[in-house]
Amino acid sequence: MLLRKSQIKKILLIKFRGIGDVILSTVVLKNIKSQYPDAIIDFLTEKPSAHLLREIPLINEVLVYNFSNRFEIASKILEIRRRKYDLVIDLYSNPKSAQLTFGSGAKFRAGFPYRGRKYAYNLYGPAERGKHHAGELHLLFLEKIGIEIKHREQFLVVSKEAGEKAKEFFNSQKAGIKFCALVPGGGWESKRCDPVKFAEIGEKIYEKYGLTSLILWGKGDLEEAKKIKEIMAEKAVLSPETTFMEMGAMALGCLFAVANDSGPMHFISALSVPTLALHGPTDPALQGPYGVKHETVRLDELDCICCNLLQCNRKHECFLELPVERVMSKIDILLTKNDIKPLI
Repeated sequence: MLLRKSQIKKILLIKFRGIGDVILSTVVLKNIKSQYPDAIIDFLTEKPSAHLLREIPLINEVLVYNFSNRFEIASKILEIRRRKYDLVIDLYSNPKSAQLTFGSGAKFRAGFPYRGRKYAYNLYGPAERGKHHAGELHLLFLEKIGIEIKHREQFLVVSKEAGEKAKEFFNSQKAGIKFCALVPGGGWESKRCDPVKFAEIGEKIYEKYGLTSLILWGKGDLEEAKKIKEIMAEKAVLSPETTFMEMGAMALGCLFAVANDSGPMHFISALSVPTLALHGPTDPALQGPYGVKHETVRLDELDCICCNLLQCNRKHECFLELPVERVMSKIDILLTKNDIKPLI
């Protein structure tokens, strides 16, 4: 089945769950708009991601799916049918998103051909799971359904209000100071690098490059952020508490970021802030920051590396035993390829 420009006037994208996954899915936007410049693009997601997507000028409207409402599937199908989309692209392809796509009434319905869900679609993305980075997988999906790939970058912007708050903060700091960002937050407990290791990395950055670490934190991250600040003392500044959007705006004022595999890491890297991601239980080839500007580091020789456990059942060796020299060598690469010139 061929997608013809004259047939595509309204498009709905669907992506649920993890905010990092939703961020990575924005890599499709410019490509879709290039192929269908006059089409209206809406996006169906969950509440935590909605505020990010609403700032993107290529998206006409963001619809929110409420998984806690037992009647949501029926009401959302009716809403989608009323909107009369020509093309629905299900980038999530779980049983519920498949039902929504099937019930949409759209002539063209695209999704991953996973077992029990193929019925919902008449256009199919790649069948393989766990073989591609999520960003790359979305581009392969577009190619499979006949959309040409002209752009490989994600598309996110920070809100005006978040940008103003960040500007106010940086204006309050000592003149001439330059920052790197340390981002200790994250979802799974096992993915959060220990404060003592973050502090060790921050101190080496100060020693080698003369950069002060700006510790970015949001709800649930304060204790770890305070521990890093306590160890680093005057070599670090603790940011005010930030929302997710504000954290991205603050990171834009830094030369680069060091972050856990997390939603904030994906947001910051998608904003084109050069980012070094620290990985332990997850695979950087699949979950690392997307794009050539960034780097990852991991203790690959550890026998339990990439365990994918939510909680560590050992002593968190993947971070505690990660040599700081290995981290610094990756930061050297990050600075060189992004032409970043620190103070020293």
